[in-house]
Amino acid sequence: MAKGNKLDLAPSKKDKFGVGQVILAIILLIYTLFCFLPVLLVFIAAFTDEKYITQNGFSFFPKQLSLVGFNTVLRYGTQLARSYGVTIFITVSGTFLGLLIMSMFAYSISRHDFRLSKFLSVYLLIPMLFNGGQLSGYIVFTSYYGLKDSLWLLILPMCVSTMNVIILRTYIANSIPNELMEAAMIDGAGEYRTFFQIVLPLLKPSLAAVGFMMATGYWNDWQNALLYIATDSKKPLQLLLINIQKSIEFLLNNNNVPAAARAAMGGTIPQYSATMATVVVVIAPIMVIYPFFQKYFIKGLTVGSVKG
Repeated sequence: MAKGNKLDLAPSKKDKFGVGQVILAIILLIYTLFCFLPVLLVFIAAFTDEKYITQNGFSFFPKQLSLVGFNTVLRYGTQLARSYGVTIFITVSGTFLGLLIMSMFAYSISRHDFRLSKFLSVYLLIPMLFNGGQLSGYIVFTSYYGLKDSLWLLILPMCVSTMNVIILRTYIANSIPNELMEAAMIDGAGEYRTFFQIVLPLLKPSLAAVGFMMATGYWNDWQNALLYIATDSKKPLQLLLINIQKSIEFLLNNNNVPAAARAAMGGTIPQYSATMATVVVVIAPIMVIYPFFQKYFIKGLTVGSVKG
């Protein structure tokens, strides 16, 4: 009977567990929908006629579609392609260099037998607590380092992050057995060989998570470019799109705009649709890449956070 009772109780527990999962799934679905709707509205507005937006506002079901907003952005064809190239170069090189430096730093401070481990850990936390400010950084980079109007100023300031180093260090300490590294050293491997052949391959999930966050930061950065970059050929995508928006605002606020300039834009200046088109141009590549990194992004942030 006891055995029969246990068998009878099992389905009810399973059903109760299933109801909880359904409720949680519904809540997450509603939350996801609220997060996705603004993005969807941006894409729809980018293809909506400017006159329709002015008269009726933004709508998920516009009656008039137009490509004037995209045409306004794509008129900067050569400069847009060049800025895309600059942004891609900065994102790839900065992410690669940052991951290399931070992973080596994290490996060093994760080794308890390394004499400078505690000193470097404290040294790493200092910039997180104290900052010299933007003005002092500008003076140092331009006057002392002589890097004014250099792409290095779009890479180096964001290359190392204290939080990213902590994530990598935690992953190494909790997910990579110390015995594995000791065995490699017993077999004659040095620190560099142990790191590149043993530790680095096992760091892939965490590197993918940190790398995606770094790439997103590089891709969306425009403040450093606004401060340090003056040459058009070195302007990244974000700064170019800001300049496009300023040009549109200038045309809208200036009553003395030549008729030829308005005619070049189809008779109207697409303020709202062009704004949404610029947003689509910026976020579309990230949205395409993100699904490929999602698995590693979640795994890298969770596996190293709890010691098994």
